[in-house]
Amino acid sequence: MHSVIQEIVQATVERTARMEYPKIRTPHSNSRTKSIISDIRQKKAQGRVPVIAEVKPASPGKKLRDISPADASHIASEMEKAGAVAISVLTEPEFFHGSTGNLEAVRKNVSIPVLRKDFIIDKIQFDEVESDLILLIAGILGSDLDEMVNIAISKGFEPLVETHNIRELEEALKTKAQLIGINNRDLNTLEINLNTTLELAPVVREHDKNNGSGHIIISESGIHSTDDIRKVIGAGADAVLVGTSIIKSDDIYAKTKEFVDALD
Repeated sequence: MHSVIQEIVQATVERTARMEYPKIRTPHSNSRTKSIISDIRQKKAQGRVPVIAEVKPASPGKKLRDISPADASHIASEMEKAGAVAISVLTEPEFFHGSTGNLEAVRKNVSIPVLRKDFIIDKIQFDEVESDLILLIAGILGSDLDEMVNIAISKGFEPLVETHNIRELEEALKTKAQLIGINNRDLNTLEINLNTTLELAPVVREHDKNNGSGHIIISESGIHSTDDIRKVIGAGADAVLVGTSIIKSDDIYAKTKEFVDALD
């Protein structure tokens, strides 16, 4: 695992150790959580790309823009108007400059599902802030993945399990998670290669065919153009998660809509 990822995980360990008074103590449930899978399928049936658009202030070592809760709310609103199927909000504060405040502001202002994107390593984080979906990274959780998926579901979240290679994917497919993320960024080198989706998406499809299941595949990282979208959708991805290229654009609405309409 790359040293940067190790630093983020260690910072998260220290952050969770300081958590004493979680805001949420009981399971939550709402129609938005339940609708994400049907929303993705409906968007596909309409010939549109299910885009999960991300409110992303930074990547490690690369600041994109300052995003306050008010900014996050406005950005998410533009993404929703442009046809995004869901909004992803980064909440990791130190390396991605995210915040739970941004997440809360977005969730109050949009009607589509909201994904919390963070390094979830401790079950106490499930009680930190409400969201509809929550990211669980297979390569970081390791043998704890199945338990964390089950806890997330019991708390009312729809877990998105992120994978980076065939080993992680096989473990993800053993869980109850219906959303499988394929991250095109290598956790060891941090290099991006869209071929990761091209290689792993067919494995999910074969698994579903053999087991009568129906996972939703979300391609993450390295999506910068409509050609990129057509490439991963053609390989079997159901949806894409896009952050940097939308946030860096001069027109959030126009860039999001461009991606939603990428198959035209």
